[in-house]
Amino acid sequence: MSQSQLVRSGGHFEPYAQNWKERLEKKIAPVLGQQIDIFETEIELRKQGKLEERIFAEKRLRRGIYGQRYDNGHRFDGTQTQKIPFPNAELFKGPNTFWDAPGMVRIKIPLGGLKPDQLETIAELAEEYADGILHVTTRQDFQLHFVHIEQTPTLMRRLAACGITTEEACGNVVRNVTACPIAGVCRDEKFDVSPYATAAFQFLLGHPDAQDFGRKFKVAFSGCGEHPCGLVTMHDLGFVAKVRTVNGMEIRGFEVHVGGGLGAVPYKAKVLEEFVPEDEILPLAQSISRVFARLGEKKDRSHARIKFLIAKLGLDEFRRLVREERPKLPVDSRWSDFIAKVNVPTESPLKMGEVSPNVKGSPDFEIWKQSNVYQQRQAGYVSVSLTLPLGDLTADQARKIAEMARRYVKETLRTTVQQNLLFRWVSEKDLPQLYGELKAEGLDRPGADTLIDVTSCPGTDTCKLGISSSRGLAAELNRQIAEKSYHLNESVKNLRIKVSGCFNSCGQHHIADIGFYGVSRNINGRTVPHFQLILGGQSSENAASYGLGVGAYPSKQVPSLVHRILDRYIKDRQKNESFQAFVARIGKASFMALLEDLKQISAFEADPTFYVDWADSRVYTIKDMGKGECAGEVVPLVQFELTGSERELFEAQLQLEAKNFDRSRRTAYLAMV
Repeated sequence: MSQSQLVRSGGHFEPYAQNWKERLEKKIAPVLGQQIDIFETEIELRKQGKLEERIFAEKRLRRGIYGQRYDNGHRFDGTQTQKIPFPNAELFKGPNTFWDAPGMVRIKIPLGGLKPDQLETIAELAEEYADGILHVTTRQDFQLHFVHIEQTPTLMRRLAACGITTEEACGNVVRNVTACPIAGVCRDEKFDVSPYATAAFQFLLGHPDAQDFGRKFKVAFSGCGEHPCGLVTMHDLGFVAKVRTVNGMEIRGFEVHVGGGLGAVPYKAKVLEEFVPEDEILPLAQSISRVFARLGEKKDRSHARIKFLIAKLGLDEFRRLVREERPKLPVDSRWSDFIAKVNVPTESPLKMGEVSPNVKGSPDFEIWKQSNVYQQRQAGYVSVSLTLPLGDLTADQARKIAEMARRYVKETLRTTVQQNLLFRWVSEKDLPQLYGELKAEGLDRPGADTLIDVTSCPGTDTCKLGISSSRGLAAELNRQIAEKSYHLNESVKNLRIKVSGCFNSCGQHHIADIGFYGVSRNINGRTVPHFQLILGGQSSENAASYGLGVGAYPSKQVPSLVHRILDRYIKDRQKNESFQAFVARIGKASFMALLEDLKQISAFEADPTFYVDWADSRVYTIKDMGKGECAGEVVPLVQFELTGSERELFEAQLQLEAKNFDRSRRTAYLAMV
């Protein structure tokens, strides 16, 4: 449904057709349709004061809807270094409340797998209900910002009609299941983890044993232990593909990791089991969920992740409890049903794979090809990364990408944890032509997953917890790195820079070679934006180690700081010495001495630029920070059930007024039960 088919009505866009809802519902899976209907009723109950805000907050979070920072209807555009108004900003003037200001919708994309029609639908929704930007997250989701809550049921229905859900994208539940974006085409993988990750997503979504957590729960799959694609060890639950030979037969399974996580107190996941057969991964996940739900912290939000439970109990005791739980589980056919399909291809190429002639293209093409093209294990095929600055693409760009996907590949797109987009199964012969089309749409940016591809969380643009402008800094670093051609230097071009707006590490700064997170400092009675520097994190080997804190530096000095670090590494690096080894050899004190003068700033009267954050024109303040919603609300299951009864009674009354007596009777009976 294109924007031309829509008309403004009462401050919202609605389709012309009177039966639009009925037509959509024919394409929607019944369970998704029922969930959306329920949420629509809950919105009405909350508006009437019949649903407590604390309970409604967790309900909307579990449906992917966040409140966000409200900055006069503006959002930073990372490509233009300015604030831009979002569509229909005039609709949202008023106090910064959830009902008067727009929020954010997170859209779950399991494994990052995406079809062209789904991408087009998200593009249309971004244009009609948000600010025209599709934002790719570090967990392979999409986010739309500046969406009014009363528009969300329609948005959800249009997503559900093309097979996408926002269910459990946020809240104290199992979040999106992520996996290597090159799973199935990787040259080094043990086997394709895609069907296993898909099975885990389907099994855990809405599972009764995963509804009573004290905090969120993140799951990841990796096809190998060497590369950073899956980042397994920074997750609550992670699976690394393993193969064993038993009696001459090859047996598939996984090394299972638990208790990882970043945030203010980062933990590396521990190995729970060295090898779990493929048909046992779902019951194991269910057993872990039960233990976490039963024993995990519910009151102290800062210690409610599973990493703290494992630290409290000890890994051996946690392992014992999980193993003890396994025999108690009622048998579920889904545990093994998916196994029969793990070798059935879910993807196929559109064209025959043909190796391109060994002919040099333009210098720009060759630079792009070196960083953005991955040679698949299938001869004649490559995967192509689209480098998305700050994880953003416009609705128009998304539509162009969908068109290209239909011409060059067979609906084989994936988002990545580096906030990029991947074409899989491109015939190598088509590379020059595809590059030309990407260049015409401004999508030919080189340097995917390298120094010039800086990862950033939303920061102060839209996050209530944002302290410093992570997106503004990331954009400036991208610009200056390109300007000084660091991304072409063999010594440093493959380093990773990641930026978070606060200590929560949504930008994954702990696992970057050079990482930053936002802090503030009071200097001469004024608040000044700063970033804490983290050095020597490791994203390879599935996020093998976390970086070392060096100190806090004024936000406006960070680009100079990065230049000094890169120059020092280029100058003093020993032969083939990794950045992590270099940091360990040089030591923290040496870096502190190198950067000491950059901590000094002028008085406000002498140079006010230090007191203004990146991509902003206002004097910096932290007064507009709010209560974050990352942790959600802890609502006991019994309260969910009771509010469910209230909702059903409300629906029964509506059916009675509509003279649908039989349906009213059945709904009222369910409420009593």
